[in-house]
Amino acid sequence: MIKSEDIIESVADALQYISYYHPIDYIRSLADAYNKEQSTAAKDAMAQILTNSKMCAQGKRPICQDTGIVVVFLKVGMHVRWENKKDSLEDMINEGVRRAYLHPDNKLRASILNDPAGMRVNTRDNTPAVIHTEMVPGSSLDITVAAKGGGSENKSKFVMLNPSDSIVDWVERIVPTMGAGWCPPGILGIGIGGSAEKAMILAKSSLMDPIDINDLLDTGPTSKLDELRLEIFEKVNALGIGAQGLGGLTTVLDVKIKDYPTHAASLPVAMIPNCAATRHVHFTLTGAGPADLEPPKIEDYPNITWSPSDEAMRVNLSDVNRAAISSWKPGQTLLLSGKILTGRDAAHKKIKDLIDSGKGLPSGVDFTNRFIYYVGPVDPVKDEVVGPAGPTTATRMDKFTDMMLAKTGLLGMIGKAERGVTAISAIKQHKAVYLMAVGGAAFLVSKAIKSSKIIAFKELGMEAIYEFEIVDMPVTVAVDSTGVSVHNTGPKLWKNQIKGIKVTSK
Repeated sequence: MIKSEDIIESVADALQYISYYHPIDYIRSLADAYNKEQSTAAKDAMAQILTNSKMCAQGKRPICQDTGIVVVFLKVGMHVRWENKKDSLEDMINEGVRRAYLHPDNKLRASILNDPAGMRVNTRDNTPAVIHTEMVPGSSLDITVAAKGGGSENKSKFVMLNPSDSIVDWVERIVPTMGAGWCPPGILGIGIGGSAEKAMILAKSSLMDPIDINDLLDTGPTSKLDELRLEIFEKVNALGIGAQGLGGLTTVLDVKIKDYPTHAASLPVAMIPNCAATRHVHFTLTGAGPADLEPPKIEDYPNITWSPSDEAMRVNLSDVNRAAISSWKPGQTLLLSGKILTGRDAAHKKIKDLIDSGKGLPSGVDFTNRFIYYVGPVDPVKDEVVGPAGPTTATRMDKFTDMMLAKTGLLGMIGKAERGVTAISAIKQHKAVYLMAVGGAAFLVSKAIKSSKIIAFKELGMEAIYEFEIVDMPVTVAVDSTGVSVHNTGPKLWKNQIKGIKVTSK
């Protein structure tokens, strides 16, 4: 007999737990990658992620501002009985999600929208979860809870290969097209076989398994899937994409693969990346009460603390103009201080509609000689100015870039990952710049924000336009005023350098 309240409480506790505790295998693996990394930019990004992770564990605040869409894998024992037969199992799971995301001491960002092809209205409590249920022998309820960020989920890929095609070739060709919006270094989950939807579920569920590629490197492969994992791991890292796409030795920390029998005419292959905010936990309910999740020990975290480099240039944003930004170089580290505005997808759409209609920007919104930060922060708690506030994927704003630079007086943008051809062309034309903050370091970044207020589009919630006052916010010049992008130059450089380095060693 399993009580509904035990399920609800366990799911709620699990979602709070994974919001601020990385799986310890991820931390150890990333620390190993940090220690062997030779790219200065990639090493700095990893240090920010590791520092952020420890800060979140100690402060019990979200690792990433994108607290994810909840994905739950259930294995229900055939002999389980339910105390409450009025609510469905899905109802219980969703009540756990609701409690977790509205927890007053650590409110998590609600990102789930109803009517996805229409009005896209936020449900305000991050429900419903995506739930996969399997009936199995036994009398226990096995639950895996994950929170999947949009930046990595949006890079999911699927293909129907011919049976004679090479899976490795497909992966090696596709990963560079994914850019850095999935916040590497992370994990690739690959599903092979079944039908189209089965392959996708296999890929997603594979990401729930522990990181063990280094053990596999030590022992050697014992199956064809082991051989495939090792080959893909080596070839993806040899691409030189590196942490945050800046170029470096480690792009993936592991490659996970699950397969299933398939039709003789088919070879379905799905690939889903997990980002630097890898979040999942597994537990089993037997009727003896809610799950007891043991937190990692602080001493399990590596002794790595990020601090700005001596070469970083401090920038007072109140003194910045187009002439000043023309001297900034690709890859240069800046520490920004002053006032910036924020805006994401929905805010950009509203701005475009207002400009197109001739109404102009809302009162109080002036982008002249200013920077916009692509962010949707977590709500603050206690004495916080703002909750975790890391960058969102910049490419989603590419189609608005020319309009923003031409019509608003904007100097530049701050986001994560690369910019596309359209955005880079607009940046070059208007002699603007694009600066990159580290995805996966949201709590660390938020400590640079000293004041915050909503100045427009309050109805959009976390997508409203805020004004932040910042002090020493760390960023990298990702696209300079001439259109040179470090996300193009960095991986090319390291792909060449990496040829003489054994990237699969511990």
